[in-house]
Amino acid sequence: MQSELIMIKLGGSLLTDKTKPFTLRPGVIKRITKEIHNARQEKDMRLIVGHGGGSFPHSAANKYQTHKGIINKESYKGIAEVQDAASRLNRLVVRELLDTGENAMSISLSSSGIAENSQIKYMYIEPIKILLKYNMIPVPYGDVALDTAMGCSIISTEEIFYYLARELKKQGFNITKIINCGVVDGVLKGDPTKDTDLDIIPEISSDNINQVRKYLAGSYGTDVTGGMLSKVEKMLKIFTECGVDSLIINGLVEGRIEKALKGESVPGTRITAHATGAN
Repeated sequence: MQSELIMIKLGGSLLTDKTKPFTLRPGVIKRITKEIHNARQEKDMRLIVGHGGGSFPHSAANKYQTHKGIINKESYKGIAEVQDAASRLNRLVVRELLDTGENAMSISLSSSGIAENSQIKYMYIEPIKILLKYNMIPVPYGDVALDTAMGCSIISTEEIFYYLARELKKQGFNITKIINCGVVDGVLKGDPTKDTDLDIIPEISSDNINQVRKYLAGSYGTDVTGGMLSKVEKMLKIFTECGVDSLIINGLVEGRIEKALKGESVPGTRITAHATGAN
């Protein structure tokens, strides 16, 4: 049996200050990459580390409305600006992983895939398969894509993970879980920017997704990739089609990413087969 493969997504709000363009959280990035390295030292696992764009590409994406496709002559400038901004953050994340001792390599959807109506139609994944065979870390990221229907679109890390989970599962990779790391303790019953001491929804499945939607409608942190509701629905789709559980945790809390990677229990929301309810 192949080694366990874990896919971990680092949210853009975790890595950057989304209120200020091109503003990193350097201490957070350094700690997270160290936690990833520590976990890999203690446990045999293959790893794909994806991340969101945060304050890097989102300002350009909003300015040029890149998520709407090619809408005017400025859209072509938008494609280039968004791709450049997203890749700049990716290089910084990869550099931090390298500095911890991990052999990480950037994976760019904008130069390896094609979308159709904001969904990946095709992505060349042979390099990812080889990197995993070598026990290296592929690092994909939310990116702009050339789109056969819209001209261009914004593709979230969750959409990339959905495509990779389906394709890698078909080819025998032992994907055991997806860890989504943000700045809150999971999916909460309310808006954490307005309320404190909100309860965590411990599990989400097709059993209670309709109840969960009422907490995420007009979601906090909404961006050009759709906000928390879109992320939850994509991870539920991954479970339904691939049988892979997802976990949403708070990456700002020291040690949680390392523990989650090692399989230890941490607070958060699990997206799985049957849920306990959201009421």
